[in-house]
Amino acid sequence: MSLLRKRQKARRLLVQALYSWDLAGDNAGSIETHLRSENDFAKVDSELFHSIFLGVVNDVARVDGAYEPYLDRDQHQLDPISKAILRISTFELVNRIDVPFKVVINEAINLAKTFGPADAFKFVNAVLEGVAENFRGPELLKGSVRGG
Repeated sequence: MSLLRKRQKARRLLVQALYSWDLAGDNAGSIETHLRSENDFAKVDSELFHSIFLGVVNDVARVDGAYEPYLDRDQHQLDPISKAILRISTFELVNRIDVPFKVVINEAINLAKTFGPADAFKFVNAVLEGVAENFRGPELLKGSVRGG
């Protein structure tokens, strides 16, 4: 299985993990243990999963603060799926410069189309464009977020 597919599976599980953590307030360790027992982690980029999950959980205020300026509504009005996707993607844009910004945004859009409410992908895309412009400035000089 390719690294790309393993990373896609990790991001899908991250949506579930952060959704559970945000709504149920469960312990991050128990959420990760449960997901590992219910899923074949041989098909998941477990390093990516673990680093993003713990990175968001341990520094959620900073992650939320990085995308909050680009919201068109209050943070508490976000649906939990969109919030989870924004947290995953913002963490990647800020901390995982090994992943190109276009890949991060494209993966977020696909997650929003799959799991989010109708048209959530448009909202997620707009917010992440702002985050990318702020945190990936030098990379953007090589190719526009909006223009490809």
